[in-house]
Amino acid sequence: MKSIGLAVALAIGVTASPALAAARPEVASPIGGEATSPLPPLFQAEVDRAQAFVHAMMEQGVVVPVPKDPGGGYTHEQHKRNYRAIHQGGQLYAITGDEKYRAYVRDMLLAYAELYPTLGDHPAKANQNVGRLFWQVLNDAMWLVHAVQGYRDVRETLTDAERVRIDNNVFRPAVKFLSVDSQRTFDRIHNHATWATAGVGMAGYLLGDQDMVDRALLGSDKSGKTGFLRQSELLFSPDGYYTEGPYYQRFALLPFVVFANDIEHNEPERRIFEHRDGILQKAINTTIQLTYGGYFFPFNDAIRDKSLNTAELYEGVAIAYGVSQDPGLLSIAQWQNRTVLNVNGLALSEDLAAGKAEPFDFKSMLLSDGPDGDKGAVAIFRHGSGPRHTALVAKNSSQGMGHGHFDKLSWQLYANRHEIVRDYGAARFLNIEAKEGGRYLPENESWAKQTIAHNALVVNETSHFGGDGKLADKFAPTQQYFSAKPDLQVSIATIDSAYEGVAMTRTLAMLDVAGQAEPVVIDVLRADSQEAAQFDLPLHYSGHIMETGFEVARNVAGRPVLGSGHGYQHVWIDGTSTPRTEDAFLTWILDGRFYTYRFVPQENAQVILGESGANDPAFNLRREPLVIQRVPEANSVTFVSALESHGLYDGATEQTIDSRSLIASLRHVETDEYDIVVVETKSGEKTVLAISYDRDPDKQHIAEVGGQSVSWRGFAARITLGKEGN
Repeated sequence: MKSIGLAVALAIGVTASPALAAARPEVASPIGGEATSPLPPLFQAEVDRAQAFVHAMMEQGVVVPVPKDPGGGYTHEQHKRNYRAIHQGGQLYAITGDEKYRAYVRDMLLAYAELYPTLGDHPAKANQNVGRLFWQVLNDAMWLVHAVQGYRDVRETLTDAERVRIDNNVFRPAVKFLSVDSQRTFDRIHNHATWATAGVGMAGYLLGDQDMVDRALLGSDKSGKTGFLRQSELLFSPDGYYTEGPYYQRFALLPFVVFANDIEHNEPERRIFEHRDGILQKAINTTIQLTYGGYFFPFNDAIRDKSLNTAELYEGVAIAYGVSQDPGLLSIAQWQNRTVLNVNGLALSEDLAAGKAEPFDFKSMLLSDGPDGDKGAVAIFRHGSGPRHTALVAKNSSQGMGHGHFDKLSWQLYANRHEIVRDYGAARFLNIEAKEGGRYLPENESWAKQTIAHNALVVNETSHFGGDGKLADKFAPTQQYFSAKPDLQVSIATIDSAYEGVAMTRTLAMLDVAGQAEPVVIDVLRADSQEAAQFDLPLHYSGHIMETGFEVARNVAGRPVLGSGHGYQHVWIDGTSTPRTEDAFLTWILDGRFYTYRFVPQENAQVILGESGANDPAFNLRREPLVIQRVPEANSVTFVSALESHGLYDGATEQTIDSRSLIASLRHVETDEYDIVVVETKSGEKTVLAISYDRDPDKQHIAEVGGQSVSWRGFAARITLGKEGN
């Protein structure tokens, strides 16, 4: 440790070893006092923040109510505040040596020693596995993970009688409840079990109970078929992608990393951060990569306002930096403007203050899904750098277990600090009691999970896999191709199990178009059905419509509803049209930039302009626009679309530039083997995206485009025809 003494460094360590207990009395004064150097600013700010919170809690006295309320209710929130206060109070005692923090943590835990033995099932239990202190067992596990860390910092200073009372009335019964009474949850391969095994294992290290540690690591029967280690093997892909998606990756990360940190310090011979080729380190970096502007891509049941500013990532970034010394992580900590009150947070804060930060390397990448990397993938394409860069995300991943959505081969687009092509995320107001007690809303099932709520193909107004999650978990898309060359970034994926007798292939590309400053997104979706079917391709976008190239039959007097089930009952129809090739586009504006969605109409194709929010008596849904391309009856369809960013609107200066699309036409040439997309700008330049479905990556291809021959090798290529071609 650089700027403080060894005794203090040990005092803010992570083990309850004899060295730690011996070191604490040697602290002559609080960190930041005369006997130590000033703390780095980020760490000092965290100390100040913790002191403000803990002091406010101390002023209220020890308040440990009998559990009564669901999420968001008084008792629920009080027990959450309590475990934060126990955790941070212990840290502040370790850092400052101030007796008042030790006494407060002791008194709080003694109060829980009175309460805990009296508890049975929580009275607000619902369909989740019931807890003791909280309405679901997950929150009890979170309580244990936090409380055991605070207890660790004061335990050696307590009397024998106090230790025995707290050990036997709080932590041992809490461990029994999680690992024995709640064995079904404990032995799952799921984020709830991650929290439970972490709490049990950390308690085991603290209490010197190897049986607890072994159950946590290897499952309740110690076979290794479940438990913490098995979860790290089955919940993450080889690239560190968590099967439930970024939001739950963020949530599950904290128990993974804090327990791993305990394992590293108590049993370094396990080399936990090297386990499975460093999977936990990969997981932390992957979690950061799955963001735009600091906010997570809202896959599956995601709360959209979650960002890197979350407790799980403060801990994860600090631990990852301690393991890797990656200077890019310092810039993430700088963006967060937060850290944690332990030795990892201190080291990170010192290096940040020393100017060692470098920009985090956000990059285009393919993240495989599934423990063996064979359950689909997530493709991320990035163009440019900085907060206004463009990012295209192709979601070709597996179902994601119970939190998954029925949106195979879906996509999103970010640019200019905004989500341009949207994903709904979850229908939930977390911990707001007025909205179903903070639980998932009924519309999470009837809308947010349904395919029409996403940018994915719907057949016969029925969600993928008929909305059957257990069935969906058995199948995943196949990622056929990925390339991230500067002028053409492209993903090709297929699935033939979302609907019986229907095969889908989707190509999503970020294409540099001659004469355009920003890349154009090209979307080519092929579907073949054994029986004639209706095909709907929705696009959910952010912005205000400026113009449509096609005439719209508007529903002014009243808005009909799109359908009766699978999410269709939640869509109002604002208007319909039958566009022609030359006028098949829609332009909207968002934050001073224009976006034009252009498509190639198919035979008998219709366009539906709609908005979410129908059949929503409790006002649970956000009102958001969408456009749907519909082919009412066909055996084979190919949807070809382009999304272009252009122009500028500045309301302050009353200046508008290039409000209309800079693309003159979008053409499509199709054969059994190829899809050729031609983008022609108004200045006459032609840029071709050539796609082959031949699986030979080295095969040479030749096709005719408007009387010109084009050739390329492999799956996809960008070809410039220039102004001379026809």
